[in-house]
Amino acid sequence: MAVSKPISIQELNERSRDIFRVIVDAYMDQGDPIGSRTISQRLTQQLSPATIRNVMADLQDLGLLHAPHNSAGRLPTDAGLRLFVDGLLQVGDLGAEDRTEIEGLVGNAGISMDRALDRATTALAGLSTHAGLVVAPKAANAITHIEFVPLGDGRGLVILVDSTGQVENRVIDLPVGMPASSLQEATNYLSARLRNRTLDEARAEIRDDLTRHQAQLDTLTQQVVEDGLAVWSDAGGGALIVKGQARLLDDVAAVTDLERIRSLFDALETKETMLRLVEAAETGDGVRIFIGAENTVFNHAGWSMVLAPYGGADAKVLGAIGVIGPTRLNYARIIPMVDYTARVIGRMLSRDSEK
Repeated sequence: MAVSKPISIQELNERSRDIFRVIVDAYMDQGDPIGSRTISQRLTQQLSPATIRNVMADLQDLGLLHAPHNSAGRLPTDAGLRLFVDGLLQVGDLGAEDRTEIEGLVGNAGISMDRALDRATTALAGLSTHAGLVVAPKAANAITHIEFVPLGDGRGLVILVDSTGQVENRVIDLPVGMPASSLQEATNYLSARLRNRTLDEARAEIRDDLTRHQAQLDTLTQQVVEDGLAVWSDAGGGALIVKGQARLLDDVAAVTDLERIRSLFDALETKETMLRLVEAAETGDGVRIFIGAENTVFNHAGWSMVLAPYGGADAKVLGAIGVIGPTRLNYARIIPMVDYTARVIGRMLSRDSEK
């Protein structure tokens, strides 16, 4: 049965932790279920297969293991992998050879940041033998002008001008019976709150204002304001680079797996994925690990992602870089690899800002 709430590694006794570690290590190494007899041969302490089976049954009751296809062996669940990564995984330093390769590809002076990010993704894909990705959110500039313009036939144009002079337009549907005065009111409302601020800086305050009904806007005007914010949020922006997708095919063995990987590839091409990655980058603090079904970015079971944010000298997060692969990723090696690559990119950004 599944547990109602996550347990901590301290709740497992030493025997259970040792057996659990052997099962997870075997899964990450081969991806196959492991049985009690094999486990007994790999343990440092002498335990009978019967005793091991009892412990495995307890771990399964806790939701940490499962038996695929009525197999006598066990595999870790997503919850089990999370417990292992958070409580038992020993992450060391990245090897000198890997550091040298990353520095050689990414850290060279004189290359553009776009080129550096492209090389970083290639480096992670090669070193991890999985897929590497980088997300570079669109640069957020202060807004200098916003305006709603009626187009007729129930449609309107949202015009946004930023501090660099760049003009972007989005078309929105207008509520039935929307008068021109309401469009002007929406323009005045957002102009007062957005001028000389970025959209990200003002968005939360505006939405909070609307939620608390402090805006003193009529219903139609409020709907236009919300639609205007939504269309700019959905616009996303930035760049998503993914390298090494073909490497993921090495990890699939059945038709169902091929369907699963095709679904992942489709997800990587959607605007929704970009938005979730940007959000993960902006809210990240160090390396973040998304495992299987708990992966809120791709929302695809069977895959994991290790993601680290990067930024410049002011510590502001500008993007994120990471590795995607099956849930049996070599987390101990990939976590420091992703972390180091993100720090190399951060050093480049800091160096560039000083020029």
